[in-house]
Amino acid sequence: MYNQKVLDAFAHPQNVGEIENPDGEGTVGNATCGDIMRITLRIENDVIVDAKFQTFGCAAAIATSSTATQMVIGMTVDEALKLTNARVVEELEGLPPQKIHCSVLAEEAIKKAIEDYRAKKEGKQVDKSKVEYV
Repeated sequence: MYNQKVLDAFAHPQNVGEIENPDGEGTVGNATCGDIMRITLRIENDVIVDAKFQTFGCAAAIATSSTATQMVIGMTVDEALKLTNARVVEELEGLPPQKIHCSVLAEEAIKKAIEDYRAKKEGKQVDKSKVEYV
């Protein structure tokens, strides 16, 4: 079902955990499968210098979380906003069709974390008490 690159990313995930007092955080879920993904970012001068994830989900959800966080470290926030789920899937050399939604969660969690970062920068309050389902 999964290729070796996905299995390796699942078995040896990078960037697991959470950043204390993150500059941005985003939590999203999928109501159909029950996966929930949270990404926290450390951003300096609009460049993502660290990213961590916590995921409750299947092997594909963990692999896409790990891969997406690795991909955005070093990117500007504008560059990271352009990261698509298709690019995450490409980096993993493919996912089964029924698992593509996991890559969508990774894309959306990063976007939510950047939204949070920008809102904080503007001094706005952001309600993080609920999971946004995509």
